[in-house]
Amino acid sequence: MSIEVLQLVGIGLIAAVIAVVLRQQKSELGIYISIATGFVIFMMIMGRLVSVVGILNNLARQANMDSMHLSVVLKVIGIAYITEYGSQICKDAGESAIASKIELGGKLIILSLTVPILAALLEIILQILP
Repeated sequence: MSIEVLQLVGIGLIAAVIAVVLRQQKSELGIYISIATGFVIFMMIMGRLVSVVGILNNLARQANMDSMHLSVVLKVIGIAYITEYGSQICKDAGESAIASKIELGGKLIILSLTVPILAALLEIILQILP
């Protein structure tokens, strides 16, 4: 098991305990702890994220894949993670309605990014069919 996993879980558990204790005294402090912890964890995994993107770029180049397609896939993944993070923060703050709107907005943005790829795919299919 990777030491990084233990570090991530340790940071998360410590932050959760601190947030619970602080919420009893000042409820808004708990949300600040949650946001700060998310930022720290993101910074911890940034190196792995950069490595994965590099590997995907190399694979796409070797496969002569259009860089636009990989770019869209990476954007979609990023949007999904960012909207999930924002949604969870809102849920932690007790704002489920806002969390739902963030999720809907993220899904619509993802849909708008993928429409050109879907259109190109349909064109290829129509060209193949008699």
